[in-house]
Amino acid sequence: MKNNKRNYIIILLLTAIILYLVFKDNFTEKIKYLFSFDIKWLLFAFILMISYWVLKGIVLYYCVKKIDKTYTRKKGINLMLTTQFFHAITPFSTGGQPWQIYKLKKEGLTLGESTTIIVEDFIVYQIALVSLGLIAVVVNNTFNILSKDSFLKYLVTIGFIINALIIVLLFLVAFNKKWNKKIINGTINFGAKIKVIKDKESLLKKAENFINNFHKSADILFKHKLNFIKIILLNFFALSLLYLIPYALMRGLNINANPFIVVITSAYVMLIGGVVPVPGAAGGLEYSFMSFFKNFIKGPKLSIIMIVWRIITYYFGLIIGLFILSFCEEDNK
Repeated sequence: MKNNKRNYIIILLLTAIILYLVFKDNFTEKIKYLFSFDIKWLLFAFILMISYWVLKGIVLYYCVKKIDKTYTRKKGINLMLTTQFFHAITPFSTGGQPWQIYKLKKEGLTLGESTTIIVEDFIVYQIALVSLGLIAVVVNNTFNILSKDSFLKYLVTIGFIINALIIVLLFLVAFNKKWNKKIINGTINFGAKIKVIKDKESLLKKAENFINNFHKSADILFKHKLNFIKIILLNFFALSLLYLIPYALMRGLNINANPFIVVITSAYVMLIGGVVPVPGAAGGLEYSFMSFFKNFIKGPKLSIIMIVWRIITYYFGLIIGLFILSFCEEDNK
């Protein structure tokens, strides 16, 4: 918590700036729209968000189950919910995976097994993310659905390339033992040279054991091809539900929309979000949402839908994750 104080300050500052920019004009009209949502559609938006987390927790369960037969769906979903907090407070959502590895290790798995599980979980998520992104790019370029803004097109291209490269890197980590050994051993040797690492031989031995356990676990996980395809499809479906949240909010303010086009537009928004180096991609996601959805939402309603969308997809997860994390800590005392 203390180490992330700077991130909390960044989140609060960016949130304050965004709220100021959103509400500084037409304040009364925007407040009126904020309180005029159809409660059924607003509730549906929250259900879509919760369904996304549940499906992601089930994916994690399927990944762990191949190594630990005692692992339950409830544990997978609980871990995914607490992960939302660490995703929310770190740039590029990088805090989630270390937290998951730590929790799985506490469940009795080795560091190598825990790391392999999280790598697989991240690989299938990235494959689903890039696949949806690719579909969005192809559909948009074919039917000219979204804005032709060259700057946005540039950001989407960068986001797509970065996410595709992450998949390649993760496969290298999972399957190329020699590559891993060179990287880890090279890092340890460099650390020893600059006097950061003292007991080099002991650390090299630990690294060797870690790499062996990691790749042994990877062989177990990735040899189940049907299961691998199943969890990719689950991620694909989970992301589709997440991308439908703006549709529910649009309907909540009596805006007719095509759900397929909303999913395509959301995929573009999320591709840009992946390249914003601040917690929660704050600023970047709001900007891309406003830029892309202005094609379908006019006037003050656009700002209000964006704010509520961010509350559901970001702040809601942060609060739920922190609540469950605190509850679990109290329960363990």
